[in-house]
This record gives sequence, structure tokens and C-alpha cells, in this order.
Amino acid sequence: MYFLGVDIGSLSCDAVLVDEGGRPLAWSVVPTGARNVEAIAAARAQVLEQAGVAEADLGGVVSTGYGRARVEGRLAAVTEITCHARGIEAQLPGTRLLVDIGGQDSKAILLDGSGRVVEFAMNDKCAAGTGRFLEAMARALQVELTRLGELDARAAGRSLTLSSMCTVFAESEVVSLIAEGAEVPEIVNALHRAIAARTQALVRRVAPDAATLGAAMSGGVARNAGVVRAIGAALGCVLQVPPEPDTVGALGAALIARERAAS
Repeated sequence: MYFLGVDIGSLSCDAVLVDEGGRPLAWSVVPTGARNVEAIAAARAQVLEQAGVAEADLGGVVSTGYGRARVEGRLAAVTEITCHARGIEAQLPGTRLLVDIGGQDSKAILLDGSGRVVEFAMNDKCAAGTGRFLEAMARALQVELTRLGELDARAAGRSLTLSSMCTVFAESEVVSLIAEGAEVPEIVNALHRAIAARTQALVRRVAPDAATLGAAMSGGVARNAGVVRAIGAALGCVLQVPPEPDTVGALGAALIARERAAS
């Protein structure tokens, strides 16, 4: 039998398929768009096709993310916090602090070293510092979102600062900096440091001394090496990033599906 985890976020719908031993066989990341049911069906179909597995061979499905109630035929709908904790423990065992930055929210999760959640803090009232924020900043800078990490690495100094993290005001500030002749890499670096400062404040709510903990980062924003470096510097540690950071929650959901099907 096989087990499926589906994580429905604001920007993407992620799916992971594992076998009876909990080994990941296939994964998929599909833009959520305005029709999350269609995104769920597409992500589900893609992983089954990649693994050569039929629907009838599924032993259980667990959903997570803000759209988790939209997944039909599920064993359970489980919170993102629990699924991310389970997923990161499977990929980076012994992680004590997980920073997850997705499309619309940020989370700091303190773990006990065995994948169990001790405490968490979440910023879900504002898009500042999330994937949506970075999308808006990339548009203002007229660069591809995927190039932000590369541009950050080319920054010569740290003289620029961003005074606002509100997406609307920050976008206006970026436009003003461009008009004043500021170099794009310097602006990107300032954006990333502003995100790091905001994330540091979130982390302090669960781990005042993050530098002493094994820390990792998940979520689509973890693909941006500039953000990862900036947050690591702010926390005083090196953040580990799993190979497919966007799918950590879906992997955790798949592993929970496997466990619940066996019970």
C-alpha cells in the first residue's frame, strides 16, 4: 500500500507519496490559483503517475494546510504545525527549531528533538516577509522571483535599510530606492535582512536563544538562499534546508497517513 499527504497552501498545493516503509516515492508542487480543488486533483494525479501507482493502491490520505478540508476521501485533516514537525524530523532528524515561511504566513516551531511540538508561534495576520511579500518585491524590482537569492549574493554592502514591512508601503519604498539610483542587489539584501529581523522576533517567542539549537527552514521561501543566510545570521546559527523544502508539510502528512492507517 501507499500513503499520500497533501498540503494546500495559498501559493501552491504540494503532494508527497510514500510507501509502506515511509520512503518518499514521488512529490509534486502545483500552483494553487483560484481553484484549489483542481490544484489538489492535479498534484494528486502527478505523484501517482510519477510513482506508477493507482488510486486503488492508496492506503490512506491525510491533508494539511489552509485548504485541508477540501481534500475528499481523507483519513484526517491535520494542522500544518504537526505535519511540518513530522516532515522535518524525517528529513533532518534532531531538528529543534523549525522556521517555516510559506505563501501567506510564517511559523517558528520548537521541537523536542524527536519530532514532537513543544511550542510554536505564528504570524498569519500579515503577508510581510512571506512568499506573497517577496513576489510583490520581485515585481517592483522587475526581476524573476527565483533570482533574488543570486542578486543578494552580489550585494557589495549593507548600507540600505527598509523602513516598512507592509507589502504596500515596502513596494513604494523599493520603487523610490530605484528612482534614487540604488543598486538592485543592495535593495534585495535589505529586503532579506528586513525579513530576517521580523523572523527573529517570531523565533524569540518560542526560543530566546536559537543559536544553541539545531535549526532548519522549510517552505517555498527556503529556496531563496539570501533569505536563509539572513535569517541564520540574525539567529546566530546555520539553518539547514531539506532538498525539497516546499514539500515538508506534505511529507509529514503522508507519514501521518501511514501511521493512522496502521492503527
